[in-house]
Amino acid sequence: MASPSPPRNPTEVQMSQLVLPCHTNHRGELSTGQLLKWIDTAACLSAERHAGCPCVTASMDDIYFEHTISQPYINPPGQWDGKSGVCVGQVVNIKAKVNRAFNSSMEVGIQVSYEDLCSGKHCSICKAYATFVAQGPFGSKVKLKPLTPQTEEEKIEYSIAAERRRMRLVHKDTLKDLLTRSPRETELETRDGSVAVPAEKTRVESVELVLPPHANHQGNTFGGQIMAWMENVATIAASRLCHAHPTLRAIEMFHFRGPSQVGDRLVLKAIVNNAFKNSMEVGVCAEAYGQEMSISRRHINSAFMTFVVLDQEGRPRTLPMVAPEPGEGERRYREASARKKIRLDRKYVVSCKQTEVPLSVPWDQSNKVYLSYNNVSALKTLVAKANWALAKEKEKVRMYTLEEDKFLSFRIEMSVHIAASQAFSLLSDLRRRHEWDRHYTSAELVQQVDDDDVIYHVVSQTLSHENKPQDFVILASRRKPCSKGDPYVVAFRSVTLPTHPASAGFTRGETLCSGFCIWPESEEMSKVAYYNQATPGYLNYVTTNVAGLSSNFCATFEACEKFLLKNKEDLIMRL
Repeated sequence: MASPSPPRNPTEVQMSQLVLPCHTNHRGELSTGQLLKWIDTAACLSAERHAGCPCVTASMDDIYFEHTISQPYINPPGQWDGKSGVCVGQVVNIKAKVNRAFNSSMEVGIQVSYEDLCSGKHCSICKAYATFVAQGPFGSKVKLKPLTPQTEEEKIEYSIAAERRRMRLVHKDTLKDLLTRSPRETELETRDGSVAVPAEKTRVESVELVLPPHANHQGNTFGGQIMAWMENVATIAASRLCHAHPTLRAIEMFHFRGPSQVGDRLVLKAIVNNAFKNSMEVGVCAEAYGQEMSISRRHINSAFMTFVVLDQEGRPRTLPMVAPEPGEGERRYREASARKKIRLDRKYVVSCKQTEVPLSVPWDQSNKVYLSYNNVSALKTLVAKANWALAKEKEKVRMYTLEEDKFLSFRIEMSVHIAASQAFSLLSDLRRRHEWDRHYTSAELVQQVDDDDVIYHVVSQTLSHENKPQDFVILASRRKPCSKGDPYVVAFRSVTLPTHPASAGFTRGETLCSGFCIWPESEEMSKVAYYNQATPGYLNYVTTNVAGLSSNFCATFEACEKFLLKNKEDLIMRL
């Protein structure tokens, strides 16, 4: 008898739209603006299902289009190669559901795909995350009820939503920090045979009158409509640089600063901030004013869009250079270069596969936020897995294993008579780990990245196959609970630093994903769990030494308990 399917998420919304001629651009392909309107509609309906009241779009995270929506050619009718854009007669499928509810805001995850009705083929377009705010009477904030995830996938998204929220809040600081470390002078890129185009020639300004069809069911301008208008002027600006029809590749965070209503005039401005060899960034903003002669304008939204121009074979063309305007134009030029570096670093961090060697990712100021996010998210994903099997139980210590593909993961847990915050403070400092873990010889603090992230150089007593001690460069990322029920988290992963290259006296080791999760059970009791995902090179040792390894883990964890109990009083005195 088949097992019953898990209950459907009550916030889940599914939308299927048949692409009609009115939804398309001049090439008969789905316009990005129309897609953004559908995405925002589905996400809003999902948010309102959970909130039980009207919701407004606060922001839309970065969107990367896995398959381009606009291509420089159209397939013959009834033929689809799986590469071209979404055309008339195809179906766009959108699934949206609330990942997590915070106090008055919630994150909605959106998955977008399309299908060809003639061939039956399906293909992913993009994945997006939107933040919505629940609104009560007269615009007052509404406290949201908590969301309880059911499936493994929902538990992972729920847990990582807190990390994505943190990343949104620090994004501006990351950009500012990168700009302060880069040269102040604007250096124009040189390109053979290319004459720089003044950025002023790409400037676009357009006005739209907000009419009732543009408003949502609350009377405010529909967020998806504003995004569509912004995409329109951004495309015009990009076209003025390349004198061709550009393809939108990515959108960097729509951030809604305030509402607009029916009767408002929306002024939409766009300009090419910088053009790289094969891509360009267009900055676009939307301002609103209420009366035709009104002088003051309200800045309600801004975003950055990345375009490319494709040739007949679908390859990116080389673009003209841009000469920025003095002052503000030079600032935008420099910021576009910084954003590109952040995007590339983030893409590299996210795309690194666990089976590839080396596992370590170079640490840099531009990718520190995403490395930290990736570090904590990997541990939270491991924690949320459902198929852990009890391998050994010795008094209070329980050891679990999880076999997945080429990986074998371990979880060791026990309850300790110590407050969770105290255990968190003691276990997050790797400099003290040698006091309870005999595998550690020493840990040197290399760099205090910020209050939550620290880089250590660790020396281990464990000998490698070269009969040399191992050393590690480890990023330790700490997180306090975001809301009730969340654990304290200390995540570890290997990174590389130019100041600490591999040396002849050691074998440079790597840790893939490991760390602690600490749940409060009462004011003076905590459940402490340690997770470790074994790297592929470690598996042969593990599979032949499971029994000895279990005893080793249990003995180390018992020593950890003694360390926590011994030092909690000293910690209280210091605090």
